[in-house]
Amino acid sequence: MGRKVVEQRARVTNALEALRHQIGLALGAARNAHSDAELELTKLKLEKLVLSVGLDNVATDPRLAEYRGDPAMTSVLSWLESVRSRFYADWADGPDELRRVVASAAPGPAGRPPSEWLGRLGTDEGPTSPGLWRIGEATVDGSSVGRAPGTTLSFDVAVPLLDESHLSITSAPKTRATVDALVENLLMRVLSTFAPGAVKVHLWDIGQLTAVLPNFYALSRTSAVTVHDPTRLVDLLDELAGHIRRIHTQTLQAGYASLRAMREATGKRVEPWRIAVLYGNGEDLAPEHLRDLRRVASGALAAGISLVLVDVPTVLGGSVETISLLDDRRAITSMTGSGVEIRLDPPLPGGQVANAAARIAEAIVTRQGGPRSFADLLPTEYGQECSARELRTPVGFHEGEPVEVVIGDATPHALIGGPSGSGKTNFLYALLGGLAARYSPDELALYLLDFKEGVSFAGLAPGKKDESWLPHARLVGVNVNTDREFGVALLRFLSDEMRRRSAAAKEFEVTNIAELREADPTGHWPRIVAVIDEFQYLFAERDSVTAMATSLLEDLARRGRSQGIHLILASQDIAGIDAFWGKPAVFEQCTLRIAMPKARRVLAESNQAAVSAPRWHAVINHESGVAHGNQLAHIPDASTKNTFPVLQRQLWQRYATHGRPRLFDGAVAPRLDELTAFTSLTPGSNRPKALVGQSIEVADNAHGVELPAAPGRNLAVLGSSTTEALSVLDAATRSLARQYEPGTAEFVLGCAVDRCLGDVRALADELASLGHKAPVVTADEFPELIAQRATELSESAGDRFLVLYGVDAVLPALERKEPGKPSGLDQLRILLKQGPPKGLHVLGWWRGVARLKDTLGFGGTEDIGAWVALDVQGNELAAFCAGQVVHWAPRAGRALFFDRSTHASPEVTVPFHRPEADHA
Repeated sequence: MGRKVVEQRARVTNALEALRHQIGLALGAARNAHSDAELELTKLKLEKLVLSVGLDNVATDPRLAEYRGDPAMTSVLSWLESVRSRFYADWADGPDELRRVVASAAPGPAGRPPSEWLGRLGTDEGPTSPGLWRIGEATVDGSSVGRAPGTTLSFDVAVPLLDESHLSITSAPKTRATVDALVENLLMRVLSTFAPGAVKVHLWDIGQLTAVLPNFYALSRTSAVTVHDPTRLVDLLDELAGHIRRIHTQTLQAGYASLRAMREATGKRVEPWRIAVLYGNGEDLAPEHLRDLRRVASGALAAGISLVLVDVPTVLGGSVETISLLDDRRAITSMTGSGVEIRLDPPLPGGQVANAAARIAEAIVTRQGGPRSFADLLPTEYGQECSARELRTPVGFHEGEPVEVVIGDATPHALIGGPSGSGKTNFLYALLGGLAARYSPDELALYLLDFKEGVSFAGLAPGKKDESWLPHARLVGVNVNTDREFGVALLRFLSDEMRRRSAAAKEFEVTNIAELREADPTGHWPRIVAVIDEFQYLFAERDSVTAMATSLLEDLARRGRSQGIHLILASQDIAGIDAFWGKPAVFEQCTLRIAMPKARRVLAESNQAAVSAPRWHAVINHESGVAHGNQLAHIPDASTKNTFPVLQRQLWQRYATHGRPRLFDGAVAPRLDELTAFTSLTPGSNRPKALVGQSIEVADNAHGVELPAAPGRNLAVLGSSTTEALSVLDAATRSLARQYEPGTAEFVLGCAVDRCLGDVRALADELASLGHKAPVVTADEFPELIAQRATELSESAGDRFLVLYGVDAVLPALERKEPGKPSGLDQLRILLKQGPPKGLHVLGWWRGVARLKDTLGFGGTEDIGAWVALDVQGNELAAFCAGQVVHWAPRAGRALFFDRSTHASPEVTVPFHRPEADHA
């Protein structure tokens, strides 16, 4: 048993010894590992320190004194020396290889010396661009790569740009000239590589208005270089964002991820390259500008747009190459690293750059065909287009390419704005000429209205000097600034036409004009374009005209598109139109916006493109004025002599069978003898009509008073205007005379105004020449005349008309009574009341409303069935207008007409011109 215990103790002892041995080994390993770790940590610290001071300075730098002789230092130096040896062994061919890379990726002007290309035009028409663009060169010590001591090796330094990367440049103090030279060098290389016009450069400098890279001034007269307002960075960013959206949509629809991919796949350069250079001068940009800038940068490269930011304190996402200037000659880049300094290429000779820019600008103009004329807007053959789906025509040119206006379902109505002298009228002529040349009068109908005091559209109707007219024009209205009612008449006409087309569409079970034309091929359904120049005159007053115009215009704007009715509203200044505040329906429907230079409130509020638009240009926008829809177009001269008139005469000869347009000239009184409503009158009517004036409506109609054998069918002319009173009574009498066979009607002309006697006798002579009895009665004979006609009233003697001039002048004589007899005034009242049913009608002129009331007496207003008010205020007429409030202020050459049998309210009429007045 004792032996067993001894054996167990021995086993335990051996086990403990073995455990102590294992623990000792583990502790030794741990100590070794700790020592190794400390050594490695020391090595890492030393590596970092040695790298910071450089291998060549290890023996002298005081920061390494405590480590000299340390095994860790020895190990680190040995390792670094081996690394450097291996690196420079591999680097021996490095400079030559870099030169080969740059030469391959930067061919021609992209990498060659300026003497080989500066001043020569680029010829590259291909879809791809060089991958690198030279900015300078760098050198290395030749002895470090196995070359003789003291030798240096240089290599070219180039940076990526187009399609590859953005560029961020940071300047050093007093290096602005160097930065400009660097940017100018890069841009000149790019512009000299490609064919003129293939690159668009945008320049923005927060600190300068115009003097940004002045050697490029010649190019700023073309679209190749655009200098932007330093206070409007948002405009540049919006423009770039618009290009990105448009190009992105275009490439995606074509099935490509980027513009570069589409170029490479199709072999076509469908868009120019764009470079935007932004000088920030180290100033902090507004947060919203930084946000927009980053958003633009993120999608720019895929759209062929590169940004060059100079001292713009921001970080862009994506591919960005950086250049940091050390002084006016040296820089470092993110490609070469901080250890390799670059000697920037010297500035290009300023004179040579300016000459080269001028040559490129000249080539761009030549390439675009030079200045374009109105004839370039026209097709080779007229009238070949169909308007079933839309109207489309070029109105100008941008970089030699036509810029079109499209009027259809997507852009049904247009808003045109521009101050006086900005070219608005010229643009309208370019638009109308382009449309008229492409579409026949069966495809396009024009209604043209000019409110300002001018005759912009007068030449489109036949005139004394030119008998031709624009065959597409159905209505031409000029000088209508005081006739706001004519604008309402046009809108009412269009509204009626819209309802007519809508009814036809329902009948054929279709929804729009294109379907209606397909369903009814024999129908006449042209697209209608109504142009209202200075349309704000419609809303000049807060009255019933404005209210009606607003209602009609809103309805047409909403529903006109589907029926092929389109509005073009033009104005010098639409900021002052109060009628539409809170009623945006019209402007929202005007998705086509055309802004002439300096136009206000036409484009979106944030879109300032019109501010910088040059003269003879227009901003065409089919996107409701939002900036990304801008298209700048040069508008050719379309309004001078021998431009539009030549086209008009050609179209007039081509479409000779189409009728004349209605010409309404607010400054010219109409002539009765030229009015269809007068010339078409013939004898035989049992409801003869007395014409009193031209109606203000689209059709060439006249206002008239029917005079059947019915109570109250008399006519009163009210006011002191002699000329217009003579006109109304003259027209009424002559028009009545045409409706009777000779000798079947009697006209008695009573004149109580001496200075009108000659005109009255001239009218009597004309009536007599037509075979009618027409005695003339003077003031002294008035009482006898009235008494005689009252006595004969019961006799059947056919139709008789008493035409009385200045009735109020003989009221005292008529009021005199003889014992046992009625006064002349009583007998006149009998004639007014009892005469019309028996065929006797009074057409009288009273020079004041009160005098007419005195004539009629109590309750006698019913005996005046119709009246024409001249220089009479509206508030005086309520008694003769069923008690309603009459809004009327007298104006020259106009009158107010009311016929209680046909009118709900009075209407404006235009008294006719009397030929006798020319000789008065």
